[in-house]
Amino acid sequence: MRTTITMNDKLFRVLKMRAAETDESISQLVENAVKYQVLEDFEDIEDATKRMSEPNYSFDDLVKQLKTEDLL
Repeated sequence: MRTTITMNDKLFRVLKMRAAETDESISQLVENAVKYQVLEDFEDIEDATKRMSEPNYSFDDLVKQLKTEDLL
């Protein structure tokens, strides 16, 4: 699929240099960056979903607990 993106001129120059250094196309670099970001987001969502059943603590309660345990 084709698309058009707009980016800062300096960022584009850096991207163009990186493409030349790595012998990859700008399209490959941009697609890989987006892919890695999406995969990281999926990992974050998966982790958050797994932790939904964990108990919640207010910040104040957590501070009190840490003080009680001489950790603060």
